[in-house]
Amino acid sequence: MSGEALAADLRAPAAASADWYTGAQTQAVDDSWAIAVDGSTSVTSNSSAFGSVTVTAPVAGSASQSGPRVRVEAIAGTYSYPGQAVASRVTGYQEEGSVMAGYEWIWRDAALAGFIGFNARSNQLSVVDPGNPVVGTGVGLRVAANFYANPTDRTMVSAYGSYSTKFNAYYSRVRLGYMVADGVYIGPEALFLGDDFFRQYRIGAHLSGMKFGPVQMSLAAGYVQDRVQGSGYYSSIEARANF
Repeated sequence: MSGEALAADLRAPAAASADWYTGAQTQAVDDSWAIAVDGSTSVTSNSSAFGSVTVTAPVAGSASQSGPRVRVEAIAGTYSYPGQAVASRVTGYQEEGSVMAGYEWIWRDAALAGFIGFNARSNQLSVVDPGNPVVGTGVGLRVAANFYANPTDRTMVSAYGSYSTKFNAYYSRVRLGYMVADGVYIGPEALFLGDDFFRQYRIGAHLSGMKFGPVQMSLAAGYVQDRVQGSGYYSSIEARANF
């Protein structure tokens, strides 16, 4: 199954810098950091748990200015489902790594980034399931894009999407937010993800932009509908630190 969360370095410069990943917002741009480290964990009641770590850095210049970027990502997780072809429950194990290069455009109240590169993905099953074609290890071409904007002083919108030719894996998320405290947003989110074996959508709510020292965090929870597993619930925790 696809990785559950993907990190990005999206910051709107000028008076209201922010990033899509946590929705965090500050009153001034900090040009001192060079690397953003994002981590996420997502769990569903349909027996899946995934985590990811992503490092994003500017190739040249400041991270608060438009310019080229590089991104390295690692994803790992486990899931289980009723294997109809084998009449037993099947447990899957996934590991994935990606290396991508791209460019980020930054404006006063918005940011847009695009990436292209390669990912290596391994899917292993506890028992051989002829009904699941997403098995084995291979390399695919991967593309991704991020968008973040503050339409007004108290609102935010963010979007993320990625696709890999390996198993035709895709992941997308859209968030809307209203600022209820300084830099803290609350609002709805929608996710769509899948590959050659499963398709899933999630509808929920997020609380983004909470700060604990140098770490920014986001929480989300909601309803999930899976083609293989049926309906259930999900929760996620995301965090970012700049160095």
